[in-house]
Amino acid sequence: MKVSAVVLVLVAFQAAAAVLVQATAPGTPTVGYYNDKCNVSVEGIVRDIVKAALDADITNGAALVRLFFHDCFVRGCDGSVLLDPTYANPYPEKTSGANIGLRGFDVIDAIKANIETACPNTVSCADILAFAARDASRYLSNGGINYIVPAGRPDGVVSLATDAENNLPGSTFEVSKLISNFAAKGFTLEELVILCGAHSIGRAHCSSFNDRLSAPSSEINPYFRDNVLAKYCGAGPADPTVENNIRDQNATALGNLTSYVVPASGGASLDNSYYINNLKNLVLFHSDWALVGTNSTLRHVHEYADNGTLWNLDFADALVKLSKLSMPPGSSGEIRKTCRATNY
Repeated sequence: MKVSAVVLVLVAFQAAAAVLVQATAPGTPTVGYYNDKCNVSVEGIVRDIVKAALDADITNGAALVRLFFHDCFVRGCDGSVLLDPTYANPYPEKTSGANIGLRGFDVIDAIKANIETACPNTVSCADILAFAARDASRYLSNGGINYIVPAGRPDGVVSLATDAENNLPGSTFEVSKLISNFAAKGFTLEELVILCGAHSIGRAHCSSFNDRLSAPSSEINPYFRDNVLAKYCGAGPADPTVENNIRDQNATALGNLTSYVVPASGGASLDNSYYINNLKNLVLFHSDWALVGTNSTLRHVHEYADNGTLWNLDFADALVKLSKLSMPPGSSGEIRKTCRATNY
């Protein structure tokens, strides 16, 4: 083939790729979107695989909830956090320092593979992630957190580490910065407090709360600071991880703090214990403590510490609102064949 012919073929291929990428524009997610598009229950497949994953390792639940938040808060719920580095894009969102410790990708891969077999080229990775986070939340709350997930999101084709760094809230943020960060995504001050309750589950790297090791006793329980966190973070690997919730930390390491532990129902529970711990200065991040250091947010911390059922309901509503964050205006989307790579 002559050089000119090769060029023409390449140009034609690139044009076709562009058309395919542009074929699915961002829309408004709706409940029951896949009911008439697949001969199988898409949500049933997601539910079964999520349950199996959490039965095998309950920490997968926190990983999926965090993965969903870190996806939606950057470019909307578009699955962009799932994309792997490539030669053309060596630094996608998942490589950002703001996304340190993200997990759960293997669970999403398993769901996608099963759905592609049963209903190919139809279900987006963005929707799979939204369903999986809902099912993980329901599992970890023993059914207390349950809601209907609208679907019909396309998968994004843009994923940049800098976007994650510029959009995700930081663990050292003060309340004013947290409020403006969440407000930029359309969330109220109360919804900020509600969503922070997800820190009742999961793990954090010591690098995310090193500042707390020198925080004053007015901001963190001194025994927790000096005899628990300092020991965790001063041993083992360079940047070890610690359970977010003192309830899930080693009882021997906690010593006399065990009297403060909120009993869990069913293991690493997604519940209102975060607020109870926060009022006792027993949380990991400065951004968590900041919620009790300001009256406007403190009253909501008290509200949810006193009423776990209310938090379940409000957290469910906040996740639905989060799930409706769309891609930036003018964005293009597609239905990926694999969640780790764009189609072209």
